[in-house]
Amino acid sequence: MMRFLAAFPFLALAVIAYNVFAFSGGLDLGADMFVYDMMSGATFAMTGGDVLIMVSLALLFLEVIKAASIGTATILDHILSTGVFIVALIEFLLVPQAGTAVFLIIVIMCLIDVVAGYSVSIRSARRDVNFGGNGTPF
Repeated sequence: MMRFLAAFPFLALAVIAYNVFAFSGGLDLGADMFVYDMMSGATFAMTGGDVLIMVSLALLFLEVIKAASIGTATILDHILSTGVFIVALIEFLLVPQAGTAVFLIIVIMCLIDVVAGYSVSIRSARRDVNFGGNGTPF
């Protein structure tokens, strides 16, 4: 069970949540969820899309932490994260309900996850390989 969680791309949850909200028709991501009057006199309002982006940022943080781990599950995690990005990008381009700024931000988070995952893995693998005779890698 833990091996599955180590390889599961958490940003897939954000894409799934967006699809549930977009296709259910009952919830409007543009509608205000929280409205507060602040001490400055300004009114602070958060929409459902704002909340989904905040949750997605937390999931992206967990993904970057996972990318720093070592093991065979990280390879599967990178492959699945790449798949989530490709599916989300195709959905953004082809599905009318996904053509919003909120979904575009989630797609960009998926791209950052893929690039960060591969970058961290390559960087950590470079430390393990020594090609030079003087102890420098390259």
